[in-house]
Amino acid sequence: MSAPRPRLLYVTDLAYPARGRRYCDEDIDLTARLRASFDLALCHPREAAALMDGFDAVVVRNSGPVLHHQEAYDRFRERAGALGTRVYNPLHGRGDMAGKQYLVDLTAAGRPVIPTVDRPEDLHRLPAAREYAVKPKAGADSIGLRFLPREELSGLAADGGLLVQPRIDFAYEVSFVFVDDLFQYALYAPDPERRWVLEPYEPTEADLAFARAFVEWNTLRHGVQRVDACRTRDGDLLLVELEDLNPYLSLDRVGEPVRARFTEALTRSLHAFLAA
Repeated sequence: MSAPRPRLLYVTDLAYPARGRRYCDEDIDLTARLRASFDLALCHPREAAALMDGFDAVVVRNSGPVLHHQEAYDRFRERAGALGTRVYNPLHGRGDMAGKQYLVDLTAAGRPVIPTVDRPEDLHRLPAAREYAVKPKAGADSIGLRFLPREELSGLAADGGLLVQPRIDFAYEVSFVFVDDLFQYALYAPDPERRWVLEPYEPTEADLAFARAFVEWNTLRHGVQRVDACRTRDGDLLLVELEDLNPYLSLDRVGEPVRARFTEALTRSLHAFLAA
């Protein structure tokens, strides 16, 4: 008899109205491909804690911003820890999975990120800019984002719940997708006003070294990560976001050979994760 196939619970919100993206299309296509190697069922993030017992691992994919189901997500993490359930990506990620504090920490460490502070007394550390982006540290998907002039920043709450960044005049945004520590593809938005109108991007060695440094910093042996950066007018790359919880992959923006190669890499990663 052949060995039983691994059973995966795939967490996604197929109905989430993401701007410029169709979560449902991406996850329907990707799960169809993964079914060649796994027995797989889909569920909403609110149902994951109740359903995880019957599976070998839980794969968190396009599940939407956690703040829309924070209690359910906290319950999921607690139950997964109590049961020893394997969760992919593993729940010890240091990027967006843990909130946006990493942007403050990486700024303080002198890493190439958009300068970020979370306390009014640190505003002097930010470079001069026409406007500043202010957003919740626990936010996602631009929820709660505001742009303010410098003279309006002094009245911000001092509880550390907000991030402040200079509004960067950048040429374009670019995203690098990795499975484990292996680069898969890159996409960029030529028009800064249309973030999700993406085209394939051919990274340089310097670009890949930039992105890989943040993947290595995150120390996730297994998982899918998206490193988002902006290209400044001076030609430098600055980290915008390290998405390690549920990165949208924009697989509809790459060709079939790239999608097939990504699926193969993800399949190998999941088998290695289950065997670890």
